[in-house]
Amino acid sequence: MEINLNKHISGQFNVELEQIRNDVLKMGGLVEQQLTNALNAVNNFDHDLAKQVLENDIHVNKMEVKIDEACTRIIAKRQPAASDLRLVLAIIKTITDLERIGDEAERIARVALESFNKAQQEFLVSMDNMGRKATTMLHDVLDAFARMDVDAAFEVHQSDKALDKEYEGITRQLMTYMMEDPRSIPKVMDVLWSVRSLERIGDRCQNISEYIIYFVKGKDVRHTSEDDIKENVL
Repeated sequence: MEINLNKHISGQFNVELEQIRNDVLKMGGLVEQQLTNALNAVNNFDHDLAKQVLENDIHVNKMEVKIDEACTRIIAKRQPAASDLRLVLAIIKTITDLERIGDEAERIARVALESFNKAQQEFLVSMDNMGRKATTMLHDVLDAFARMDVDAAFEVHQSDKALDKEYEGITRQLMTYMMEDPRSIPKVMDVLWSVRSLERIGDRCQNISEYIIYFVKGKDVRHTSEDDIKENVL
């Protein structure tokens, strides 16, 4: 689905902008698959799938470099202004967050390579619901980016609260495990780091939603309350 790019004297400029946008969506699709695979690897104790996630992280990194270089060329050659410049800047910021989501997926996958006894596997069950929420946030923000839909982006922005609340609850639960059985501490810490990664993924998705709003509305809404965004920007 094409977004409303400005028409330029050079039709090639439109082609370049559209190609970069499509590359961002391809990168987003790869990152989304990485996260899904990482969570499935943990849930199923699938070492092969976890290793696949680790190996594929390099492809995410290469895509970030490729898109970043394309954006730099556009800025140097085309000297974009107004909404075109906002689009390029939003893309540069978005791919940075997508690359970091890929890093978090890699960290989660590493947990699947650890060995857990039957009792310790209970720790991983707590990740399942939070993992689904984080995956949904990523899917929805990529969909909002594809359509440059500020309303959908704002919904993602708001949904981070639920993920944060889940993170706090799981953290308290895991801390209780450690206090009751100090021998569980090493394994619980592995799970805690994974849960923290899911919480960070939510933050990254929230960032991307802010870049979408910035592109469409021309307003930088970072460090702005949701009430202010709703009243003064949307």
